[in-house]
Amino acid sequence: MERTPDGTPVGVDDPYEYAGRCDHLTDDGRCRFALDRAGDDPGFAAARRRDDYACAVADEDVDWADCPHYRSTSAAKECVRCGLTEVRVAHDERRPLIEEHHLSYGDGGGRSAPGSATGREPTDGGADRSLTHEITVGLCRWCHTKVHKSFARIDDDASPDPEAVAEREGRRTDELGELGFSTANDRYGDDAGD
Repeated sequence: MERTPDGTPVGVDDPYEYAGRCDHLTDDGRCRFALDRAGDDPGFAAARRRDDYACAVADEDVDWADCPHYRSTSAAKECVRCGLTEVRVAHDERRPLIEEHHLSYGDGGGRSAPGSATGREPTDGGADRSLTHEITVGLCRWCHTKVHKSFARIDDDASPDPEAVAEREGRRTDELGELGFSTANDRYGDDAGD
């Protein structure tokens, strides 16, 4: 199982099985990284510029993992493990129910291409280059803890923790309470105008 830089498990053997569309891919199939951050990797940007900034892997029979700047982060509103949905109440400082969970880290927590568990190698022949991509999914706080502190996996058949359901329902009650109408007199009493 893949591990974080601190050595805790991330809950998957191959993060790329859960990776989605690249965050840098625009709707028209161009690479936003090459457009906006050309100075970070001039060689990569020049190659994309020669190809009218087309994404190097989106339309070809190439894996996302082969792009050196691939990143797939989630803004999920549901836990991928147990299905708990997020409920956010405006102007509420409570911790979110759904958190971003890293399956792979962009700064050294990933895998090396040669001899990796999936056998992928970079398409540019750089066999000694380490391919590290940031890949995240959404997990509820309870599943997040289980994955990092035990051998729980992302693809386990899991139900929401009772404490998680209670927290979500409490937030729904607060959310519905905000929808109700009450007059200032009801809220503040008769002496509000004094």
